[in-house]
Amino acid sequence: MLLLATLIFFTRLPFWRIKDVPAEDFKRVVPRWPIVGWLTGLMMALVLWLCSHVMPLTLAWILAIVTRLLLTGCLHEDGLADFIDGFGGGTTRERTLAIMKDSHIGTYGVIGLIVYFALLLQLPATLSRDTLILAVLCGDCWSKCCAAQLINFLPYARTEETAKNKTVYARMKLGELILCFFFGLAPAFILTFALHWMPVSFLWLLFVPLGVMLLLALLMRRTIQGYTGDCCGATFLLCELSFYLSVLIYCSIGG
Repeated sequence: MLLLATLIFFTRLPFWRIKDVPAEDFKRVVPRWPIVGWLTGLMMALVLWLCSHVMPLTLAWILAIVTRLLLTGCLHEDGLADFIDGFGGGTTRERTLAIMKDSHIGTYGVIGLIVYFALLLQLPATLSRDTLILAVLCGDCWSKCCAAQLINFLPYARTEETAKNKTVYARMKLGELILCFFFGLAPAFILTFALHWMPVSFLWLLFVPLGVMLLLALLMRRTIQGYTGDCCGATFLLCELSFYLSVLIYCSIGG
């Protein structure tokens, strides 16, 4: 039931038709967030691989990105825009939270999304198709795992009544923490040690998004003394982008 709640919460696919999920289950979806990465990462990789056979790699990459946008309903991108708006325009904790809750997008949010997608769309110019596919398979799941750790490091910045989705995530129990890291790291370890498609040195790049998450957590603690759902979505995308850029640098220097 918790897996179903996770798929309902983080995607726009009609999993809700299968069975009604208790509202309490949505408080424990974050530890299973990397499992959704298996779905979105695999779909992106599949679209990228198929389309690259009949069109330029850049266009295939754009379609892969659009695929995830459709699967998630731009959930994380909305969070990134709200996060940048709030932290860019807010001068106090209360003002920052108010801006983030506002459904309208501001200048900071627009510019932030433009810069984010501009960097994301530059990847095919340097990375090969196969490297990009491997990066997607590893980066999606692992970055979700990294972003999920916010709920362990920080308290929720709002009350349940004032939260956008009326849900406050519960901190992970030990079993959930292990589950989160297992599904977050499994693609990278499978591709490296089981399939031998990646060099072992590639695994060092996994520390980059983890470091980005920690830096963002410090910023959130200082600014709003906690996290919100928007913070989680923004952290995922920024962790993933940092991983892709580190892969690009790794390949450029002949790693």
